[in-house]
Amino acid sequence: MKVPRHRLVLLRYALFQLPGIALAGLGLAAAVRWWDLSVSWAWTGLGLWVLKDAAMFPLVRRAYEPGDGGAEALVGSHGVAEEPIAPEGWVRIGPELWRAELAIDAAPAQRGALVRVVRLRGLVLVVEPDGTRAEELTPG
Repeated sequence: MKVPRHRLVLLRYALFQLPGIALAGLGLAAAVRWWDLSVSWAWTGLGLWVLKDAAMFPLVRRAYEPGDGGAEALVGSHGVAEEPIAPEGWVRIGPELWRAELAIDAAPAQRGALVRVVRLRGLVLVVEPDGTRAEELTPG
């Protein structure tokens, strides 16, 4: 049986919150033992901690969704060569700079050339020139 995506995201989030809840519980148990904190106040504190985690979930939900994240999402996207890539250089994709190297048998890419990401090698983008310059694509 396949788990629905929204439940998988909620489960991942809950599992990541368990260590924090456990530490908060241990801290509150220590406060009950050594500083005479009322048990009812300790339970209230732990409940507030869990409510805090529940309130944060809608804000951080996307970070717990599987796939479509990380550098793998860049394969197939286009970037602009910030310097000549022959065989290595830097490529700008959106606001980010990425280390890049040419694909095997690809022609060198000049500064300002549009390149396409064909695969990854660690966190280095393997690119090939797309045949146009970036300024040719922008209306001017």
